[in-house]
Amino acid sequence: MVADSKDGYDYGDVDYTITMYLNQYWRDERLAFNAFGPYYDDDADDDGVNDVLTLSGDFAEKIWVPDTFFANDKNSFLHDVTERNKLVRLGGDGSVTYGMRFTTTLACMMDLHYYPLDSQNCTVEIESYGYTVSDVVMYWKPTPVRGVEDAKLPQFTIIGYETNDRKERLATGVYQRLSLSFKLQRNIGYFVFQTYLPSILIVMLSWVSFWINHEATSARVALGITTVLTMTTISTGVRSSLPRISYVKAIDIYLVMCFVFVFAALLEYAAVNYTYWGKRAKKKVKKGKDNEPKKTGKADKSETCSATEDIIELQDVRMSPIPSLRKGNYNSTLGSLGADSLDLAKFPPSFRIARNYGTTSNRSNLRYRGQRGQKPRVLHALKKGATAIKATIPKIKDVNIIDKYSRMVFPVSFLAFNLGYWLFYILE
Repeated sequence: MVADSKDGYDYGDVDYTITMYLNQYWRDERLAFNAFGPYYDDDADDDGVNDVLTLSGDFAEKIWVPDTFFANDKNSFLHDVTERNKLVRLGGDGSVTYGMRFTTTLACMMDLHYYPLDSQNCTVEIESYGYTVSDVVMYWKPTPVRGVEDAKLPQFTIIGYETNDRKERLATGVYQRLSLSFKLQRNIGYFVFQTYLPSILIVMLSWVSFWINHEATSARVALGITTVLTMTTISTGVRSSLPRISYVKAIDIYLVMCFVFVFAALLEYAAVNYTYWGKRAKKKVKKGKDNEPKKTGKADKSETCSATEDIIELQDVRMSPIPSLRKGNYNSTLGSLGADSLDLAKFPPSFRIARNYGTTSNRSNLRYRGQRGQKPRVLHALKKGATAIKATIPKIKDVNIIDKYSRMVFPVSFLAFNLGYWLFYILE
């Protein structure tokens, strides 16, 4: 086999296209033509066995040829310019050389976990379609492959190849299969300039907002949104050229982390803006409270107390065991309060407070009101916990300090991420 060229790879379908010369050799003693032919030379030492007869490719249709096919083939065609690219050579001893030039698209099960810092193994699987191992035995010649060193690929470098043969057990029998495996190393240069370098520059551009005044809201928000949308566009372009696979690739990790950094820069300004304007709003509220006149609630308290005493007095008169007191004072009490100012029917039972004369119902009413007035313990505990957490958060007196620390934290974090990323994938 001679590898002519590798024409390209399709990551959407996970296959590759290769143009090759496939030469097959076998011996058919029925085709020996020199041993007793008319041109036989008695003085020849080799008895004519080294004579070679070159024939047209169409002659292959008149003799037996192996039914070879590619097990991982998707689409193939034989070149026919200017004639069909086939040849047949007959040796004097009956040896046959059958060659053809064609282009084929072969499936390649690529592992893209490390893409684009990956290496792949793509194979060419050759097998007889109908003849089992009891009929035809296929094997590689001592020098099975040529031209691999001269093949040039735009995105890969061929760093080696390997040939092997094995037996495949199928439903129709056991067949001999020859396999040629190419070891391919992906060239990273294209992806550095197309994806990695633009992503790094976009992340660095998002840091410019740390040096812009926090009151310039339009400038900082526009810069943050622009960087986020640009990273989204780059990620979409990379994913569109790859198959829809479920696992995460190396380039996905890098793009996601770059997106996190630019989005964090936008959130950083949100924190600065919220802290700045929230602090100003608190100052205004505090200043307004200091200017308001202090009002006492003594008048309101006195009115409330008097109304409560009237209710208690009214209920005491009605509950008196003396008939004359119940009848006389009840009417006078109503007359003193007035029909418009007090209507006992409008007071719910919980507000009709009666003095304790030793009855069980009065005690239960007081206990019921006490339970309703108590705050839920769960709500009180939550408020207490929130207050404790809030107390632990340091108070920021100057919002510029957030930008000051961000100018150091963001670049150092991004540098540490890049070191870990490149060391991990390159050393692997």
